[in-house]
Amino acid sequence: MKKLILVRHAKSDWPEETEDFDRPLADKGLEEAMHMSRFMKNNNVAIDYFVSSPAVRALNTCKIFNQTYQISINTNEKLYNPSESNFESVIYDLDDSHESVAFFSHNNGISNFANSISEDIFHFPTCGVAGFEIDCNSWLEFDGAKKKLLFFYDPGKIK
Repeated sequence: MKKLILVRHAKSDWPEETEDFDRPLADKGLEEAMHMSRFMKNNNVAIDYFVSSPAVRALNTCKIFNQTYQISINTNEKLYNPSESNFESVIYDLDDSHESVAFFSHNNGISNFANSISEDIFHFPTCGVAGFEIDCNSWLEFDGAKKKLLFFYDPGKIK
């Protein structure tokens, strides 16, 4: 069994003269990411590898999560402005030694991808997190594997 955790970046800011890629996290986003990462760790959500969009707001969300988890971070441009097939491409490139992987990405792609692998209907809020159990031993088996939603955390609804 593998676990795939999808994390939408935390609340971002959009200062004038700033390109989309370079948008920073807002103060609320910094707080959301810290709170969510601690909530997940306290609820025994194991993660052994992070893959993030290289966009500033996603990578900074990932780095805040890593203050809690302290694991390896990688970036992949396919997670910036992604289509559903971009997520699958990143999944197929994962090393099978990783049992539980978190992707840090953006809407609408992350919501569309979650909806494509689940019966549940998702719209990720900023810093929303969905965890899936993938019934496979190798990430290469992802497409044909049974997928089960384990949790969906909305930062506005967790304590």
